[in-house]
Amino acid sequence: MTLAEAMPVSGATVAPELVLRVEGLCVSARTEQGLKPLVQDLSFDLTKGETLAIAGESGSGKSITSLAIMGLLPQPAVRVTGGHIRFGGQDLTALSEPALRGVRGDRVAMIFQEPMTSLNPVMTVGTQLAEAIRAHEAVSRSEARKRAVEALRAVRLSEPERRMGQYPHELSGGMRQRVMIAMALALRPEVLIADEPTTALDVTVQREVLDLLRDLQAQLGTAIILITHDMGVVAEMATRVIVMRQGRQVETAPTTDIFDRPKAEYTRALLAAVPRMGQGAARPPVAGEAIARLDDVVVRYSLRGGLLGRVQQNVHAVEHVSFDIRKGETFALVGESGCGKSTIAKALVGLAPHQGRIEIGGQAMEGLDAAGLKAMRRKVQMVFQDPMAALNPRMRVGELIAEPLLIHGIGDAASQRAKAADLMARVGLEAAQFNRYPHEFSGGQRQRICIARALALQPDLIIADESVSALDVSVQARVLELLRTLQAEFGMSYLFISHDMAVVDNISDRVAVMYLGQIVELGSRTQIFDNPQHPYTRRLINAVPIPDPKQKRTTSPRASSEIPSPLHPPGQQPGRVLLRDIGDGHLVGTEI
Repeated sequence: MTLAEAMPVSGATVAPELVLRVEGLCVSARTEQGLKPLVQDLSFDLTKGETLAIAGESGSGKSITSLAIMGLLPQPAVRVTGGHIRFGGQDLTALSEPALRGVRGDRVAMIFQEPMTSLNPVMTVGTQLAEAIRAHEAVSRSEARKRAVEALRAVRLSEPERRMGQYPHELSGGMRQRVMIAMALALRPEVLIADEPTTALDVTVQREVLDLLRDLQAQLGTAIILITHDMGVVAEMATRVIVMRQGRQVETAPTTDIFDRPKAEYTRALLAAVPRMGQGAARPPVAGEAIARLDDVVVRYSLRGGLLGRVQQNVHAVEHVSFDIRKGETFALVGESGCGKSTIAKALVGLAPHQGRIEIGGQAMEGLDAAGLKAMRRKVQMVFQDPMAALNPRMRVGELIAEPLLIHGIGDAASQRAKAADLMARVGLEAAQFNRYPHEFSGGQRQRICIARALALQPDLIIADESVSALDVSVQARVLELLRTLQAEFGMSYLFISHDMAVVDNISDRVAVMYLGQIVELGSRTQIFDNPQHPYTRRLINAVPIPDPKQKRTTSPRASSEIPSPLHPPGQQPGRVLLRDIGDGHLVGTEI
């Protein structure tokens, strides 16, 4: 049922303006056995100002549908084999590539799921933004640059003028995603396809981005196709929902009906897997020995400039951070993008130079030689935020999962292969996928490969840096349950870095809240979520989308000033946060 069909009929009613129509879309991949259907007989209408959500498990055909609309399928390996995509009186499936370029980006834009692989690594952020603007509009370089800065400021990126001169690798994952959103919004498209647009964003920035998308709709009537596994975002943003599974449309209905009266069993299972705040099981405190310990850790990056290349400024990524992670514990680290969470993770595995002391299993990391670092890394494994950037595109998946065993000389080739196959099954991948390459998997499937690879050595500590952020809710629930099972079986500890507060509430034992490189609150899960003391902690919790369309927030308080930056000129160092105990180990920061 389309939105037009769902609207009441009256003499004064004006039918919504149709902007996009998909009719019987079929997309297939060419294999040795012939054509394999990826999307089958998909039909829907999109009207001006509407937000249509497409939900379903990774690999269900959501992203393939969006690529087909944009004309970005990797032909001839994957192509449209049936149906029509009609926009502005044209069938997009019949247009030539030059004609599609006139539509793509300008009238129909897309925010991609993986920003690091979507941005050109050898071009600055500013160059890429200005290039996109000038490709579709006859404006000068200075005007394009001005509009690019405005776009970065609109998505609340700190110091937008300085970010213009940076390269993608110099930004955090959340910052890169904001750059992608700015690029898509800069040309004010008629249709915006948002493929997991807030996956890499913390909840506060997610809140601002959702408000930004609403503003765009209110001003221009932009129609949005929202592809997401976050059912809280679906409940808050969508007018209608299409649920997909294995390339087919399982159910479509207004958002309220999907949440209140789902007809398909698969839809009911999908909603049952959604993590909700306040549903975390009560757990006794973990009192084991410390597996990892950080004592007054500082990480700063120098920015050089001028003719002599002298240090002109410092990025204060991590400032005087101290905490420990106990055996068998899940210690969560939460905070905004760029606050230093991933930098701490890198310091723990020896990938970021630091001051202070870090101990792994009672052994200090400082002063270790190459052999010592290698032995230490067997105890600590990491699941990175961006799965495509973390996997070697030239290696098969089975080889990637078995590679840690090969590096550390564990077992022979046959046992390594058997271990890799077992790990694939445990994270929900099929044995038939063993010899495929990373690009043949969806984003969520690639993250599962990374998790399997990290589990290969059965380490004492796994650092999970946004490890489930790319997964749909049903797979996310299975992976989180897998992490709990492995923890119970092997006594492993987790440093769980996430911006998904509902997931943190469900899995963590203790939580540390970071802001601008410093910990401002630390306590048990119950203390942090039931009795948050620091204003920033309360702000994070209040920004979480609620997976109930009846409780959607149509507006939220807007920040009146630019988002703070960890960059401080010499002589203006940030204040040091002193954590004071307010009872039972609940620490709250005050600046000194």
